[in-house]
Amino acid sequence: MSATLESDVESLWGRHDAGDLDAGTVAEGDLAILDEFLDALETGVVRAAERRDGDWAANEWVKRGILLTFALRETRARQYGDVTYNDVLELAETAEYGARGTRNTPDGTVVRRGAHVGADCILMSPSFVNVGAHVGDGTLVDSCDTVGSCAQIGRDVKLGANALIGGVLEPVEDAPVVIEDGVSLGAGCRVTSGFVVGADSVVGENTLLTPRIPVYDLVEDEIVYGRLPPERRAFTRFVASSVGDHDLFDGGAYKPAVVATALEDRTIAATEREEVLRS
Repeated sequence: MSATLESDVESLWGRHDAGDLDAGTVAEGDLAILDEFLDALETGVVRAAERRDGDWAANEWVKRGILLTFALRETRARQYGDVTYNDVLELAETAEYGARGTRNTPDGTVVRRGAHVGADCILMSPSFVNVGAHVGDGTLVDSCDTVGSCAQIGRDVKLGANALIGGVLEPVEDAPVVIEDGVSLGAGCRVTSGFVVGADSVVGENTLLTPRIPVYDLVEDEIVYGRLPPERRAFTRFVASSVGDHDLFDGGAYKPAVVATALEDRTIAATEREEVLRS
């Protein structure tokens, strides 16, 4: 990635932040910079977050570029098949997906401009991949899945049907949700607010992963927040809540928690993970 693109986006941001640039005053050259920026996102040359010194951190200038894309373009009518929709962004061009082994089924597989979808992926309809998201090679995005803005999905990930991967654009310094390589999420899982799912983990159906819910890691005998360590089998359980002391709660009250145990077989095959998710 050329350092010039980063500096150009930061320059646009400075002008916009100072009140000198908006959708009414933007020039064709400015929009050309944003088009180049969106192309770089789609090819994976730039990403909204990267691992640094072992932790995931947001690339603030990338998130600023996405925000500028909304701020400096006007909403207009666009076509998606027979449907007219209104947006500042068109949808991503998917004609070249087949050449890299990626399948996207018809009738509702929507990839927004500025999203990266790698090689050998499967996108089942209906599903939605938002701007700034990065979907790694070999990943399955199943029916009724949503991959939010700037979410980072690794290689060989399985997102079960009706999974929700949250997005974040503001504040720009906040890291997005990260699903690392080799993860399997069961149907109905939700991952929000910058939560990081460690590589090669298997998450049971309908599990909510968010920094506000503790993860009881039985492997290391510790409670962690905002992340699931690598190579774990995770599922939802309920633990006693202090609010249960209130007279209104006859028999006690409980709050959700996530329990993480070791995977019995770290080399578990993808075809076997379905049984693990449901056991």
